[in-house]
Amino acid sequence: MFGIGFQEIIIIALVVLLFFGGKKIPELMKGLGKGVRSFKDGMNGVDKDKEEEK
Repeated sequence: MFGIGFQEIIIIALVVLLFFGGKKIPELMKGLGKGVRSFKDGMNGVDKDKEEEK
């Protein structure tokens, strides 16, 4: 996966934990999930628009 090993993932997770703290991480993940869902909905809307044009 992009040349990132298990140790690098743990280090990144620890740095994120230090920057944001334990209370902010669930809020950040919730926002990230909403963003991904919005992006997928947008992509599905583009696909539907292409099908309607045909």
